[in-house]
Amino acid sequence: MFTEFKEFVNKGNAIDLAVGVVVGAAFGKIVNSLVADVIMPVIGIALGRVDFTNLFMALNG
Repeated sequence: MFTEFKEFVNKGNAIDLAVGVVVGAAFGKIVNSLVADVIMPVIGIALGRVDFTNLFMALNG
């Protein structure tokens, strides 16, 4: 069983998948930080000092 796993990892598919997951997670964090810390404060100031931190929409009714 270990030899089969070793062959699978050596094909490159598992390594490519792992790299894709790490890059995707990092990109998600960068976009989230950019929106929360740069874009939303500027929009809030442009709309008359609106604070978006406590605004939410209840989706369950």
